[in-house]
Amino acid sequence: MATGPKNLSKLERVPLREAWKHEAGDFTPWLAEEENLNALAEALGLSELELVATEHWVGDFKLDILCTDGEDQVIIENQLEKTNHSHLGQLIAYAAGVGAKKVVWVAESFRPEHEAALQFLNENTTEDLAFFAVEVELWRIGDSPLAPKFEVPVKPNDWVKSGREQVRAVSTSSPTKQLQQKFWMALIERLAATQPQIRPQKPSPKAWLTITIGKSRVQLSVTANTREERLGVELYLGGFDAKKNFTNLLPHKSDIEASLGFELDWQELPDADACRVATWYPNASLKEESRWQEYLDWLTNRLVTMDRVLRPILRTLP
Repeated sequence: MATGPKNLSKLERVPLREAWKHEAGDFTPWLAEEENLNALAEALGLSELELVATEHWVGDFKLDILCTDGEDQVIIENQLEKTNHSHLGQLIAYAAGVGAKKVVWVAESFRPEHEAALQFLNENTTEDLAFFAVEVELWRIGDSPLAPKFEVPVKPNDWVKSGREQVRAVSTSSPTKQLQQKFWMALIERLAATQPQIRPQKPSPKAWLTITIGKSRVQLSVTANTREERLGVELYLGGFDAKKNFTNLLPHKSDIEASLGFELDWQELPDADACRVATWYPNASLKEESRWQEYLDWLTNRLVTMDRVLRPILRTLP
């Protein structure tokens, strides 16, 4: 009679406070480390999470962790035990205080009523808002080091929610906006099939589509200008530090363009709180759907090249 392998060890779940004694002093600094934020982002299905601050003041209270996913503010509130009502109230107050679009509640376990509350918020708010419940598990095999694991019992139902929002948006849009929406969906499908590391936002009927690039208030943006009949891929620098980021990039212009293999249009936009560095594809009309494969080839190539060259440079900026 066949027998299984001998001396198998038992997988054991360990209370969180065996690894972290205090939330603010131990767990928050651990979670805020780049490696652990990356693991959390992967569990949430986000392209990235970049730390902005820990113990961030919001009025008279402190938010555990403030992040960005490259496009939106993300707040993280954590507990080392089962969830409670006070933290639910804090989440809402902190989200309003910093204008967060993604709200993450991390705990050892969730009460059913708190899971239901977060799901209710996901189902009854706009596409812009997303609420996540994340359970942290600690596991050990024999005398091995403790291994953390993130489970996500509550997250937005993207298909239902975004589908509802998009149907409403498209049904009230002009023919031009509907054409743009259709083109963005084709581009997203192309990227998902051939370049999954490039993760655009959800498509909507407008003239641009954004992609995170690993730095707060900076993003890649694909544009389709139907009036001028041209496509573009641009590095969009926004926010209060846009001019500083542009000034820090400008000395690298020659090296950047040499690495890309093409020239860029450097626009400081002196009258705006933003700057752009762009490449253009002229004589491109979305109405000529027979040329869409040509457009998609060009956009994919430009996006992949600009992401590869610019992402590491942006991370070195002050």
